[in-house]
Amino acid sequence: MSSHPIRTLLFDLDGTLLPMDQNRFMQAYLEAFAGKCRQLSLPVQLSLQALDTGFKAMLSNDGSMTNEKRFWLEFSAVMGFPVDDRIADFIRFYHEEFTRLRVIAQMNPISRQLVETVRANGYRIVLATSPVFPRQGTLERISWADLDPSSFDMITTYEDFSYAKPSLGYYNEILSKLELDPTQCLMIGNDVEEDLVARQLGMDVFLVTDWLINRTGADISNFKRGTLREAFDYCSRMGVV
Repeated sequence: MSSHPIRTLLFDLDGTLLPMDQNRFMQAYLEAFAGKCRQLSLPVQLSLQALDTGFKAMLSNDGSMTNEKRFWLEFSAVMGFPVDDRIADFIRFYHEEFTRLRVIAQMNPISRQLVETVRANGYRIVLATSPVFPRQGTLERISWADLDPSSFDMITTYEDFSYAKPSLGYYNEILSKLELDPTQCLMIGNDVEEDLVARQLGMDVFLVTDWLINRTGADISNFKRGTLREAFDYCSRMGVV
């Protein structure tokens, strides 16, 4: 348990507040994106290659531009022509086709209970989902978890951030924008690589195991971990809820 008083909680979304099989979600996402490209008369395989390149570019972004700018720069480079006049069409994708992926996600009532209780008790809350989606795509996924976007002091999206998980730059951007003391922050997430890294900055971390992602099979026996219900209990023991 942290020896510092927790004042801010950072929550991951996919697999944490929003129960989800990430592999199934990504497969459905790519299929939906491919369908959008066909609708826009764009070459599907090249567009999927551009999407993959754009995502990877955001994951390795260096802070020199937003993830949004980085993504479309790399996307256009792969496509071989500027796509500025198509961006609005792709954003509509998150209002339309993307919404159908809701059936892949689940809903855990503890998520809403935890967020609302923390908020009611006066703590600051950050939705610390890796900012590789447009705001609309993130707001849509928040709705799948039956959460209110206004509950969060910050929602990290590709428009406003210039790093992505697991870069420490991502967490430092949050700390800087909200003027937070990392030793007074608790990061709750389900990804060993992307979320536990926050410990390096002095944050307390709780690893949610319901939909655990541990790509390298790292030893997590020394980390605080458990189900989202147990994360709620951990927050309760700290007096946060």
